[in-house]
Formats: sequence, C-alpha cells, structure tokens
Amino acid sequence: MTTSPLVLGPMVRYVDETSASVWVETEAAARVSIRAGGREWAASTFAVHGHHYALVELDGLEPGTVTAYAVDVNGTPVWPDPSSAFPPSMIATLTPGKPLRMAYGSCRTSVPHDASGNRTHGVDSLRAYALRMASDGHLPWPDLVAFLGDQVYADLTSEQMQEFIRGRRDIKAPPGEELKDYEEYAHLYYLAWSDPANRWLLSTLPSAMIFDDHDIRDDWNTSLSWKKELEATSWWHDRIVAGLASYWVYQHLGNLSPQERAKDAIWRRITGHTGDDEIDVGSDLDSFAERADRDPKSYRWSYCRDFGDIRLIVVDSRAARDLAPDDRALVDDVELAWLDGRMRGGFRHLLVATSLPFLLPMGLHYVESWNEAVSEGAWGKRAARAGEKLRRAVDLEHWAAFQNSFRRVAAMASEVADGKRGPAPETITFLSGDVHFSYVAEVERTSGSRILQTVCSPIRNPLPRLMRSFAAVMSYGLAAPVGALVARSAKVPDPPFRWAGIRGPWFDNNLAYLEVAPEGLNLWWQTGVIDDGDHLHPGLERVASLTVAPRGSTEPRRGQQRTP
Repeated sequence: MTTSPLVLGPMVRYVDETSASVWVETEAAARVSIRAGGREWAASTFAVHGHHYALVELDGLEPGTVTAYAVDVNGTPVWPDPSSAFPPSMIATLTPGKPLRMAYGSCRTSVPHDASGNRTHGVDSLRAYALRMASDGHLPWPDLVAFLGDQVYADLTSEQMQEFIRGRRDIKAPPGEELKDYEEYAHLYYLAWSDPANRWLLSTLPSAMIFDDHDIRDDWNTSLSWKKELEATSWWHDRIVAGLASYWVYQHLGNLSPQERAKDAIWRRITGHTGDDEIDVGSDLDSFAERADRDPKSYRWSYCRDFGDIRLIVVDSRAARDLAPDDRALVDDVELAWLDGRMRGGFRHLLVATSLPFLLPMGLHYVESWNEAVSEGAWGKRAARAGEKLRRAVDLEHWAAFQNSFRRVAAMASEVADGKRGPAPETITFLSGDVHFSYVAEVERTSGSRILQTVCSPIRNPLPRLMRSFAAVMSYGLAAPVGALVARSAKVPDPPFRWAGIRGPWFDNNLAYLEVAPEGLNLWWQTGVIDDGDHLHPGLERVASLTVAPRGSTEPRRGQQRTP
C-alpha cells in the first residue's frame, strides 16, 4: 500500500471545546505522537489481524482555537508530507456559543478520480469540497462532517478492490467479488480514504459516522428470511464478523467522546495494557462482533452529541433491528428506549441523523407500508412470499416498512414539537441518505416546531436514470393518493401526520451543509463539476439552498435550484 510508516490517516474524529481524538493506521507496531501548539500527546498502537492502529486523545486544549499539528511515528515526522501542496492539517476546537455548521451526506464509492471514474460514478463531491477548502482561505469550515452510511461498499467492489482480492484468493469462489475477511476490509478502507485531497480533508475536519447496508451487504437485516438465507452460506459468518470488527476500528471508535470511549470494554483493554509489546485485540474484536450480531442489544452503535443549543442524535437503523416475525422493529426496544430518552426539547434545533430517511416521499411511504403488511400475511401466504421477494428486489425496507417503529418515533417527534418534552425547538430535522437522490420534506403542522426531513445522497454513486424516473414519480403527482389506496387495501392505518416535499428531488452527487443562523436553519447542497476537462481538479457548484425560518416568522426562503 505504502512505504511510509503511516498507512492511513491522520483523521480528526471527536472534537469538543477542550479535547480532540486523532486516529491513524501505521505500517508496524509503534508509538504515535501528535505535536500541536508546543505540546505533545502520544499513544501506542494496538494490533488487529496484522494491522496496527492508534487513537491519540488530546486534552487540555483551548476552546475556539485552530492549531496546526504534526504526527510522529517512533519519533520520525510522518505528517504533514513536506512535498504536499495542501495546507497544514488543523485541529479546531469548538467555540462556546458558536452556532453549529456541519456537512453531511452518504453513499460514496471508491473508484479513481480520473475521466473514467468520473464518467461512471460522477465527480466525488467530498473531494471537490476538499479542493475548494484547501484553496479558499476565506471559506468557513464546518465544525463537523457526518457520513450517514455506505462509507465503503463491501458488496459492490471496484476494479482496484477486485485486483487485490485476486491476489489472495480465488475470486470465483464464494463470496466472489464481495469482501470476505478483515484483510479485505482494511484494503477497502484504504482505497476509500487515501486519495490525497480527501485524506487532507479528513485530517482537518472532525468527522462522525454511522453504517448503512453496503458497509456490510445490500439489504443488511432487511428481514428474518434475508438473515437466515445469508447465515446458511459458507462465508457469511466471517463477513459479518469482519465487517463489524473493522467498523469498530475504522469508524465507530472515533465517534465517541473520551468519556464514552472509556466505557468500551475493548478500549479499556487497549488503554490498560502496560507491557512493552503491542497488544493484539483481534480475537477480542472477533468475539465482540459475533456477539453484537447475534445479540444486537448487547452493544449500542448509536450516539448523541450536544453542540451548545443544538442536539445531534445519530441512530443505528441497521444492526439494532428486531426481525422476529411477531415483533418486527427497525430499532429494538432497548434502542428505542435510548432514543426516547434523548428526544427532548430545550434545544434550538434537534437533529436526528439516521441513514435511512424517516420521511420518504409519501407515495413511496405508502408502498413500503403496504408491502410490510402483505409480507406479514395481510393477503395470505402466497402473497406474503411474493411481498418478501418484492421487498428485497427493490429495497422496500426503510422506516415506512417498519410501521411500529415509524409510529413510535413519529409520536416522539410530535411530542417534542408540541412542547410536551421541554420547550419546543425551532426545528426537528431528520438528516438521512441511502436513497441516491436528495430532497427536503416537511410535516404539515400549524403550531410548535417544524418537523423536516433533509436527504443528501449520494456523495458519489449516482442513481441509474431509469431509477431516477421512478423516484421522481413517487415524489410527485398521484403517487401519494394512489399509494394510500393501496396501503388501505392491506388495512394499513394512515400515517399519524402528513408531509410534503418542499424541495427536490435532485440526483447530483452532493455534499449537504447545515448552518444555524439568526434567520433560521440554512441548508444547501453542492456538487462537483469538471472545468475545462480537468478531472483531477473539479470545481464546486451549488445545486439548491433553503432557509427554514422559525414558525411564526417568514416562510422558507427559496434559493436557486438547478432543474433535475
């Protein structure tokens, strides 16, 4: 992969007013040091299946400061690269009272950033933003970038990933071109995060992450029959163990605050190691991942962060599912109780990040709720089998397809919006990805908080044009009333409230931005564009924008939007 002692990273992960966490992968066992502002912090690496990682926790930082930092491995400077054209990497601590600004999106494939890759997958919007960020010294940087699922594609691999697989096993044997084990996951993350522009961005912007299905496999945990079918294969056990173990290392560990991380059993074992040799937690992680898959209630992947008067709740909508036929739930009762405890007022804005859109276009919502009822036997056993096939064929497995979960979370949101859980926020905004088109929808209400759904998908993985037409049809016109009739035919109750799209859909590769401002919640979407045929240096273009004003103020200000 590389001749440097630093394989991957540094990545700035959790940052608050006085602390920061920096993650790296190294070539061998090492002592990793971070130098910033005349101080130094260090940590020893831990090993997982022949790979070496460190997460260095920086404490005692000054609030509201922006400080360049450097990385040493065993005393040798390895970052920044003196030959790099990118600015120094920075650690920016949060400023008390400063309104939150964040970027978010989902679904990003790892293919080359040349003419061929851009032709098949479009311009990487994250990379386009990184290049703008590096060249424009006046561009306000986000306080956080949230990746809402499908950071890597373990089932739809690139030519580069397949070349690596062929070098170590027969790619025609199961699981074929899909990932098999931890070694292949490690290489997939390397492909996803090693491009110089994106690597620099991740070394400077704090990031938060949550998985979706392709981080493991398409339709992950869509139903009990799906799970049983995969568990019957010869390769699934190794795949799910490797997928969850690598997710813990590459994504989840950095989501946590130092206090939350200190409660994690594996992290306590790493930090409690006092020997001179490197601790190897590969077998511990495998056992943990196997248990987390077998008993989702044994571990929580969701997390919650407060940024002054803004609360961000990041919800696991994949691993925490209950697939029991008589009690299906998108989030099990333990996870739902955790979410219920954090859905509270008293914040200016309540942000709920879930990889799957909570509010689909209403036509699609009705179709998914109908399909759930049919799959559970509303029209008999034969129709149930057909409904299950349809569910998996066209991915009918969002919140709408788990009506019990949808209704319970809808009730939570309504209670917060009505001021029954503390002072009502200005907005309750669901942030999501997954569907490969972007849009904004709002619940029809006359008082209390505004309830919105904002979607940014994909960062880089555009929807085929035939599917774009389907998405557009399900978003407009007769789709909602026709869908309602279909759902009622299976005796599905009407939703607890109605909503409608107020912007979109649009189908560009996008990165979305959210900014809390005096006039309300500013939202905008940007896409990468090729200027003068220069595929390696794309520009950045705004696709759409919107300001959501508090209720009782002006209505949403309509910014310009490109025609889809």
